[in-house]
Amino acid sequence: MRGLRPLTAAGARRRTEALLLLFVIAIAVFGHVSAGLAMNGELPPNLAGFTLSMTLLSLVGHLGVRRFAAYADPLILPLAMLLTGLGLVLIHRLDQSYIERYGGAPNAPDQLLWTVVGFAACLLVLALLRDHRLLQRFIYITMAVALVLLIAPVFFGADTYGAKRWIILFGFSLQPGEFVKIMIAVFFAGYLVVHRDSLSLTGRRFLGMRLPPMRQLGPIVTVWIVSMLVLVFERDLGTSLIFFGVFVVMLYVATERTSWIVCGVFMAAVGAFAVGSTEPHVKARVAAWLNPLSYYWKDRPPGVTSDQSAQALFSFGTGGMSGTGLGMGHPELIKFAGRSDFILTTVGEELGLAGVMAVLLLYALLVQRGLRMALGARDPFGKLLAVGLSAALALQVFVVAGGVTGLIPLTGKALPFLAKGGSSLLANWIMIALLLRISDSAERGRQADARGPAETTITPIVVPPHPENALPGGDPR
Repeated sequence: MRGLRPLTAAGARRRTEALLLLFVIAIAVFGHVSAGLAMNGELPPNLAGFTLSMTLLSLVGHLGVRRFAAYADPLILPLAMLLTGLGLVLIHRLDQSYIERYGGAPNAPDQLLWTVVGFAACLLVLALLRDHRLLQRFIYITMAVALVLLIAPVFFGADTYGAKRWIILFGFSLQPGEFVKIMIAVFFAGYLVVHRDSLSLTGRRFLGMRLPPMRQLGPIVTVWIVSMLVLVFERDLGTSLIFFGVFVVMLYVATERTSWIVCGVFMAAVGAFAVGSTEPHVKARVAAWLNPLSYYWKDRPPGVTSDQSAQALFSFGTGGMSGTGLGMGHPELIKFAGRSDFILTTVGEELGLAGVMAVLLLYALLVQRGLRMALGARDPFGKLLAVGLSAALALQVFVVAGGVTGLIPLTGKALPFLAKGGSSLLANWIMIALLLRISDSAERGRQADARGPAETTITPIVVPPHPENALPGGDPR
């Protein structure tokens, strides 16, 4: 009996991905069933539709990656699908509690629709962008579009919950900052590839550090000014931190100079202190962060008008180590924010510290895969782009989780994949597509090296000179 044909590198990766996706489907369906039984004592009425949706998304995604990025990392798609599936479970569970207490319409159907749109955008990017290096040709156009999107809410944005980060178009709300984080990663990767030497090899030494020269401080000063303008005019602390943080991280990776980190941290601290002391909305969030329980005081500090920070602490305290059980808590007490940036408190209350750590580890693993593919990428642009996208994801998780847990002031950003938000889902799935493309390119190069030069190079054909072309004495021309 003949043995089975050994799997190729691409086949082995896709098989691993398929098995992990089956595991993801099982976890999501189990969570949905658990929440339904806990809340209503019966299976959720949309269980079949939810199971079919998760299965079809996983199947189509797997086949798309197999077709357009066969060598891509096998963990990226399952990790993104697991976070998205958990988000759908939590939002559906929250819908019932919110409707019972406050009324309104469910959000889970819209979230599922945006998941499909984001998934389709991911596959479209994989199909059309066959080489990530093509993006390097359009870095200045990309940055111009990013700046337009960044300042658009100032003129056309809607003031929602104290911040102007949304644009209303044809009845749909769009959050440009979610797409800007990808665009600035593309621009900075292309810019730093060209100017890396001038940024890393010049400057004077001061206190053991080589400080960048004044003429090279132009980029970081420009980005600092833009991020401060966003913070002042749009009152969007989260986008400002991510925008500036991604640039500083990519600058450090490109130049390997700690002086850029020192300059970046110092400028961020100065800007944050100045804006936090003067801009009323940011000042109020800092006050609520410093005194989260002050909402319940008779004499509240100026600007403290919300109990969300205190309710988040109550929620985490109620959950303890193992949580109350999915569907058995009261996360709706945080009001509207429980469906967005405060959705992490639902995890903390109903799944406990163990559940929060598991979710954060999923994000950490996704960031680690991005940094790993940065090490494996063959071109400098791909390396820096992978670092920038991974840094953007890590910083967004940090500012959201840090704000909810009281580590830093609230920013109002959405937790990637998990929280409600169409713009966030669409942008994050495009980010996943770019990571898959870079990973596929890096692994293809590694496999080509493993096959050796005999299989990857073309042997030149040497044609002997014609006798008529010989010089006198028999020497060929």
